[in-house]
Amino acid sequence: MSVKITTVATQLPPYTRVTREILPFVEAWLEGQEPRFKRKVIKIFEGAGVDRRYSIMDAHEVFAATSFEERNDIYVREVRKLGRRSLEKALEKASWNPTDIDFLITVSCTGIMIPSVDAYLINDLKMRQDVVRLPVTEMGCAAGVSGVIYAHNFLKANPGKRAAVVAIESPTATFQLNDYSMVNIVSAAIFGDGAACVLMSSNEKDTGPKILDDEMYHFYDATSMMGFKLVNTGLQMILDKSVPETIAAHFPKIVHPFLAKNGKSIEDVAHLIFHPGGRKIVETVEDLFGSLDKNIEDTKEVLTLYGNMSSATVLYVLERFMARDIPAGELGLMLSFGPGFSAQRVLLEF
Repeated sequence: MSVKITTVATQLPPYTRVTREILPFVEAWLEGQEPRFKRKVIKIFEGAGVDRRYSIMDAHEVFAATSFEERNDIYVREVRKLGRRSLEKALEKASWNPTDIDFLITVSCTGIMIPSVDAYLINDLKMRQDVVRLPVTEMGCAAGVSGVIYAHNFLKANPGKRAAVVAIESPTATFQLNDYSMVNIVSAAIFGDGAACVLMSSNEKDTGPKILDDEMYHFYDATSMMGFKLVNTGLQMILDKSVPETIAAHFPKIVHPFLAKNGKSIEDVAHLIFHPGGRKIVETVEDLFGSLDKNIEDTKEVLTLYGNMSSATVLYVLERFMARDIPAGELGLMLSFGPGFSAQRVLLEF
């Protein structure tokens, strides 16, 4: 019995602008700041490696003086729509019915809602009343791969079953209007909103890349490197500038022992499905993989086209590989990083 990734479907929110269209809003937001600081901020946006981003709010709403409650209400309303549409699209692609799902995992860290979005999906799509649900709410950018790992373990223990992992994020809903720190600015420059759904199966009738193994790697004494702080105005980003260096220092221990455990080496891996955390992280990992004669072109292109959509982003990269006619037997490595600090890995066989 093997567990397969059957389908990936993505869904973008309705509002979109290229970076040059956002710059006037940024300049208006910076009114009253020092000219040198303004120039620095504009350069950060221009050099972030993101050409376009999508959002659950138009730009004037993102830069409006709204309360945490008002912003979170928009998040709750819109993630329900994005989650439903991404799940519906995935089910359509796989020719499955909503009642075919045995295990439903929803992933989001950019807003707060109880009950979580999976409860609404069960109602909206009339899924089975005995479906097992798991909301993953506090694992940040790593949670897309985390959700796949949880589904893999459920399906390994339950042959003949099917699972859906739905990741829905709105980092733009966490923008802090009165925070002119570099962390808030860099976050605004690299993040965008989006949703994705992965369907997985331990049913022998279903096809798709086979999961050979998965594993998490946890960094000690790094809990303050990345995350959110809940403040009166919402979720305030925490992002340490040492993240790329820390990843580079741990990289050999993250990649090589995991592959060796499966009798493989990096030379055996043909496809790298890496989460685009931001330009500096991408460049760091590109240098590390480049020295191993590998490339992450799809990761770079997803960052350019959509920005970092937190947990959903790596699934956009995965969708690109799923759409190709990859020769049977070739290997792929999914990799993402997130708060904790942690790295999540999945080894695939196409």
